[in-house]
Amino acid sequence: MKAQAVRAADRVGPMADQAREAASHARDAASEKIIVARGWAAPRLDAAAHSIEEQLAPRISAALSQAAARIDPAPAKSRKWPMLLLVTGVALGAAGYALYRKNADQWADTLKESASDASQWVGQKTEAAAAAVPEVTSDVTSKTGETSGTNDSRAEHTSKTQP
Repeated sequence: MKAQAVRAADRVGPMADQAREAASHARDAASEKIIVARGWAAPRLDAAAHSIEEQLAPRISAALSQAAARIDPAPAKSRKWPMLLLVTGVALGAAGYALYRKNADQWADTLKESASDASQWVGQKTEAAAAAVPEVTSDVTSKTGETSGTNDSRAEHTSKTQP
């Protein structure tokens, strides 16, 4: 029985190694998935930026021009308004681009954090499994000791009762 307990204890160590290896593979797979997700998202974010630049900015500029024309009591003969509208449009475009970049960076940071959280979780589970190995080994050893003690007493009792 003790030999079986020792063999069982010898098997637990490789199981912990397998758990560590599985955790490492899971971390690598998560890293690959993040790269795939970023590759998928990058062209879509770029398309959104171009869409804002080509469609939204001109509409805002036209709306500002119309609003200026409506509130102007006497249209001025100067050429300051077109220049002001151009500067406003460029400023809006720059603000849109800055927001686009900020959101893209935040999205990438969020993906990094989620991968880090997954790696930490797997590491914690591996450590917990490795910590449980000595407890399982001691339980197996104690059960083996109890069983061998019971068997010894039965054998002694049997030898006394038989002629």
